[in-house]
Amino acid sequence: MLTVMIESFNGRPVGLDTLAAVTGEDPQTIEEVYEPYLMQIGYLQRTPRGRIATPAAWKHLGYQPPDSQLVLLS
Repeated sequence: MLTVMIESFNGRPVGLDTLAAVTGEDPQTIEEVYEPYLMQIGYLQRTPRGRIATPAAWKHLGYQPPDSQLVLLS
């Protein structure tokens, strides 16, 4: 899920339904199973505009976070 967010949306916020459609997961499963864990370990953040992968998630997966995202999360 994080890789899809990073590669397909390049750090921009992603809505739940869009994320579900792109990953092929049920929106309820994302909200109840994946999100709590990813938020707990600091890899996902929910914003009013959608979900974003945090700089920690980018680094964990071997990507360089975009500079604009680092400013937003500081």
